[in-house]
Amino acid sequence: MARVAVVGGGISGLGAALMLGRRGHRVTLFEQDGRQAGEDLQRDFFHWRRPRVPQAVQPHSLLAPVRTVLRAEAPDVYEDVLARGAREYHEFDWFGEHPPRRDGDEDLVTLRTRRLVLEAALTAAVAGESGVEVRRGCRVDGLVFGEGVPPRVTGVRAGAEADQADLVVDASGRRSPVPEWLVAAGCRPPVVESHRAGIAYLCRWYRLRADGPRNPGRVKTGSAAPYAFAGVFPSDNDTFAVSLVLSTEDPSRGALADPDVFEAVARRFPATAAWLDLDPEPQSPVLAMAGLDNRWTALADAEGPVVTGLVNAGDSLIHTNPTFGHGAALGLLAAQHLAGHVDEIAADPTQYHAWTTQTLRPWFDAQIKADRADEQRLAEGSPPSDRRAAALAACAFDDPVVMRARARVRHLLERSDEAYGTEEVDRHLTAWLAARPEFTPQHDGPTRDQWDALIPG
Repeated sequence: MARVAVVGGGISGLGAALMLGRRGHRVTLFEQDGRQAGEDLQRDFFHWRRPRVPQAVQPHSLLAPVRTVLRAEAPDVYEDVLARGAREYHEFDWFGEHPPRRDGDEDLVTLRTRRLVLEAALTAAVAGESGVEVRRGCRVDGLVFGEGVPPRVTGVRAGAEADQADLVVDASGRRSPVPEWLVAAGCRPPVVESHRAGIAYLCRWYRLRADGPRNPGRVKTGSAAPYAFAGVFPSDNDTFAVSLVLSTEDPSRGALADPDVFEAVARRFPATAAWLDLDPEPQSPVLAMAGLDNRWTALADAEGPVVTGLVNAGDSLIHTNPTFGHGAALGLLAAQHLAGHVDEIAADPTQYHAWTTQTLRPWFDAQIKADRADEQRLAEGSPPSDRRAAALAACAFDDPVVMRARARVRHLLERSDEAYGTEEVDRHLTAWLAARPEFTPQHDGPTRDQWDALIPG
């Protein structure tokens, strides 16, 4: 059995440590934050300052791979997530009555919950795993190198102590220092591809009142204006988040930090207005996140691995801006693959690098393409120009066949060209358009003048 050091105790690190430990490997998990997700979700979520994890307080919808990996590898963790308040939402719940079942439909389920709920369940499971040692408040500040070409990592350093390992897993997040350590040690540099995302996120959390209305009716969770998106994220334990997404260059961005302005603007979008009309209790100030990029960090180049004995996972490997909510899903998929092939990867990481390129990289490329289009549209305030693409998005909420295709893309089960490029989807979309000859792409959110009228000064 392998000795594995996991650097970073986020979702990817916790998932990797748990799955490795349950396969009998000896794991040491290093996490520099001395605090852990515990039983008091309200306190931890709103009062735990985590500057290295800005996404922790932003809304999440956990996609199908989170559910399928947990049910396969740690069904007890999945049950714990549900027990802590997470809710399952099947994409066909939109229609009330589900269409005749097809293979794969069972996977089209979103877990509606805050990220912290999943962290707490994973933390509890890891704490009970005899083969996993957790060192909280312990910062790894270097790697131990042995001989070899390319150089081989043989462990990690934390202060004056060195811990030996057959494999080190860098799950320390998007600000990982590992690439700098490798270059300083004389390794060929990792191949880093980074694309700035000129998109800003602002959200505010609410809780439904125990004695108030609880159901907004059959309403979409997203709305759009030419220069902004608005969405609602139903979550665990009667909480939900309202989110606004706009260009980082938008002059109104700063004013939205005022809760009154934020809510006044959010009420101009049908999706978020329906939830705010339930008279929920505000739970947070307006929480902002920007300065994001899409980054792919490969510990291999055209010559092969730049180092052995070390691989990366989670945001250390693939970091995407959260528009599509891929982070936790891609992190747990990588953790599952690592756990199932750890001896092979410890001997030679070539297979792991090939797997990440084939399995995870396409979703990174898709995010970049979507972000570029969104950045241009938000910055210019331009309407959708592709009538058929806009029709696909609208048709999905009327037609289960198109909704299935949409859901399979959203849940990382098929790529867009595969899911939408079938004769069946084309036939259904053509019929939908034929029944609506007047259809033109449009927005349901406010005009720029309506938006600006709500912005002070």
